[in-house]
Amino acid sequence: MAKKVLVTEDSPIVLSVHSTLLKSAGYEVTEAENNLIALEKALAEDFDLIVVDINTPKMDGYTFCKEIRAQPRYKDVPILVITTESDPEDKVKGLEAGADLFLVKPVKTDDFIAHANKLLGN
Repeated sequence: MAKKVLVTEDSPIVLSVHSTLLKSAGYEVTEAENNLIALEKALAEDFDLIVVDINTPKMDGYTFCKEIRAQPRYKDVPILVITTESDPEDKVKGLEAGADLFLVKPVKTDDFIAHANKLLGN
């Protein structure tokens, strides 16, 4: 059975690219156009990896990470943040909120899949 990845991103183009790349790597992908919707989806079903954008309407990625980490079943699920926020303070804030890895856009295709594979133990 394919591992399940939840991808949240408010840019439809970036969301489509990330989803397509993950699907081509053999993962089952669920999309969310903002972090509030992503949280609702994560509470409704289980995921093996969550890819989060920091800047989305209705809920930022830092809040999402804190909320998802408060759920016992998600305390060890890897979270990969991909964002335009490039300040070192943003990275620290993301990791403190519960992210396992914090990458700044644009991320090369090979690097994105390599990081996803590593976080999923592949």
